[in-house]
Amino acid sequence: MIRPSIPDDLPLIMDMIANSRAIMRANGNASQWGDYPKPETILDDIAHHAHFIVEDNGIPVGSFTLLNTPEPTYDTIYDGSWMDDTTPYRTIHRLACVPGVHGIARQVFEWSEQQTASIRVDTHTDNHIMLHIIQKLGYTYCGIVHMSDGTPRNAFQKMTYPMVRPDLKAYVEQNILPRYNQFDLAHNLTHVQRVIAQSMELAQYYPQLDKNMVYTIAAYHDTGIVEGRDRHHIVSAQIIRQDPRLPEWFTPSQIQIMAIAAKEHRASLGYEPQTLYGKIVADADRDIEPNTIIQRAVQYSIAHYPKDDKAAHCLRVQKHLKEKYGPDGYMKLYIPQSRNKANLERLQHLMYDNRILNSIIFETIDRYTL
Repeated sequence: MIRPSIPDDLPLIMDMIANSRAIMRANGNASQWGDYPKPETILDDIAHHAHFIVEDNGIPVGSFTLLNTPEPTYDTIYDGSWMDDTTPYRTIHRLACVPGVHGIARQVFEWSEQQTASIRVDTHTDNHIMLHIIQKLGYTYCGIVHMSDGTPRNAFQKMTYPMVRPDLKAYVEQNILPRYNQFDLAHNLTHVQRVIAQSMELAQYYPQLDKNMVYTIAAYHDTGIVEGRDRHHIVSAQIIRQDPRLPEWFTPSQIQIMAIAAKEHRASLGYEPQTLYGKIVADADRDIEPNTIIQRAVQYSIAHYPKDDKAAHCLRVQKHLKEKYGPDGYMKLYIPQSRNKANLERLQHLMYDNRILNSIIFETIDRYTL
């Protein structure tokens, strides 16, 4: 059971925090939670009805904070971006437990996810236990945030999509999304999770759209990579049409619309998607974040031309960026509310500053060839 904390719980909560701090130290995390969190921090959480106790048969075994107000340290995120930056979110903090108890984190995360459509969490790069738990529970790495004292933390987010049918979502999570674990870095699980999140974020501006369809199109859009990159959009459409379970949730005409939308998501297609569904997944798939775009281009160049030197890789990346993302590039945006518009302007500005661009490319090449 999970219940709200009361001030009388404070001594027990501080003992849990001391125990969790000791676990961190024993597992190589020497700096997180020095003199934090302090008793007054916990009492403030309790006063704002944001602190909770986990009980097992009436015995307190864990504690945590679930904030329902924006986290100021999340206003700026570096080397990445949040999956969804418009949906109100809650944040898990100050998770602790008594000695010898296991499984508290999973219960806390699963309970918290039932309270909101978006959960964010951060942890220290040396907190290997929490990093493992967060990633195992399906959270997506988003970038680096800095605490009020300036220290960096790895930031993660998970969207719960309460507007999507639970049985459909369970099927996709268990049978479709795991396929992306076998794909390349540009089409892996993190990528599809971001495309789903941004598709659902954009869909909120269009109440006439079926959110179950938006979710499904985004989830299937790159499944065709299983047969190679060149025809993956065509194969993705075939997979949607041939999936024997989708008729449980959609009519034949809806399945056809989803298949066409998946086929038309590709940037190099050469024409505008026929439907709003196709335009949304196309924009979400662009996922334009300058550092990520450059990283993917470098990874592609290294993978396909491993014998080339740094100068050749750099020229190839520059050429690709100009052809795809330049003012006359073939990559187009269709949804006015898309955050990609501002990111594209940032990338184009960077593309025409050769000194900075080359520095980023060379640094990225070094990171992936060491």
